[in-house]
Amino acid sequence: MDILITGLVLGGTYALIAMGLNLQYGMARIMNLANGEMLVAGGFAAFWVYTAGQVSPLLTVFLVAPVAFVANWLIYVIFLRPLVKRAKSRGQLEVDSILATFGLSFVAVGLMLAVFGGDYFKYSYLARPVTILGDTYGANRVAAFVAAVIICGALYLWLNHSRAGMSIRAIAVAPESARLVGIDVPRLAALAFALGGAVTAAGGALISMYLTLDASTGVMFTLKALVIVIMGGVGDVRGTIVAALLLGVLETFVATVFDPGLTLAAAYLLFVLILLLRPQGLFGRRQT
Repeated sequence: MDILITGLVLGGTYALIAMGLNLQYGMARIMNLANGEMLVAGGFAAFWVYTAGQVSPLLTVFLVAPVAFVANWLIYVIFLRPLVKRAKSRGQLEVDSILATFGLSFVAVGLMLAVFGGDYFKYSYLARPVTILGDTYGANRVAAFVAAVIICGALYLWLNHSRAGMSIRAIAVAPESARLVGIDVPRLAALAFALGGAVTAAGGALISMYLTLDASTGVMFTLKALVIVIMGGVGDVRGTIVAALLLGVLETFVATVFDPGLTLAAAYLLFVLILLLRPQGLFGRRQT
């Protein structure tokens, strides 16, 4: 039971990290390799606000998310929309977006190094134990998990039950057909990209409560998010959540029963097996 609960808490955090990339890649069709840097920026913001004014990171989320939304909207409109307009196929757009966001990730790292320096940063918030079903867990991890559940649940309901959310899902499945029914594809693609950045930055603010970060750790989160998105099925929020929880439980099991050094190997082994057995992901649609 301890392994299961710890794994679910870890998986909930992974789900929040991957959800932003799923919106950007699955909905807006932009493979954003600077996604991890947005997460670290959210963590930096929470760290700065907490150390300067003792403001809870749980409240800082409501500041970080809107700022990240605007920043990602501008990034999409200025740097990425021209790539979308000139791309003659989805394959060309993926290649162009990978190259563009790879460069943007270096720009983001450079800016964070200039502003915050190259040192690791960490602060203590809710660093006390709580007991769940007889086992002890960090209160900050539990709080981050609960916040992740709320954000992911709200996002899932919005995408599946609101007009704007269903329109975004439509442009992810068939953008050309979406135009025929009057959906403003460029505007909603920008909305999906900006929303993905806001969710990612919110995730960074939450995990900064218990993880040590620095300006160059974003690439690790980008790779983890990419693995989860592909495992769950590109564009499927439900698949992202399930894949993240599965990965969290697997890594916890391997770290507890075998060796913590094998968690990364186990994660990528699972990734390879899913690619071999179900290349469209757990909930993705098979291409025809």
